[in-house]
Amino acid sequence: MKVSPRRRARECAVQALYSWYISQNSIEEVELAFVTDQDMKGVDLPYFRKLLRGTALYVEAIDHDIRPYLDRMENDVDPIERTILRLATYELKYELDVPYKVVINEGIEVAKVFGSDDSHKYINGILDKLAPALGRK
Repeated sequence: MKVSPRRRARECAVQALYSWYISQNSIEEVELAFVTDQDMKGVDLPYFRKLLRGTALYVEAIDHDIRPYLDRMENDVDPIERTILRLATYELKYELDVPYKVVINEGIEVAKVFGSDDSHKYINGILDKLAPALGRK
């Protein structure tokens, strides 16, 4: 099955945001290294950049929005799950042209690619509660 350019953008954004989170480098450095070193074929590059920069820019507000729905301390959430939640929350909150069901589904699908066995269930549970809180249901 062919993966859509937006799905590829989300997958790449998760990888780049994870790198940013772990490395503590600037988002600009991470973006440059990522687009230079990775195969960006089939990626909606403008959307990748929007997701990456937007999530990084609003990360504190995003974390604030996510926090009430976590079942553990923020630092105890798996870094990949946390990154996927941040990205999806950015989309729910700031990319209003993307239907909330699409955002949730994409979060689940990206979690199936990068997360542990049950990550997609965890992501689904949180996003399903978060979407209405952000006025998206």
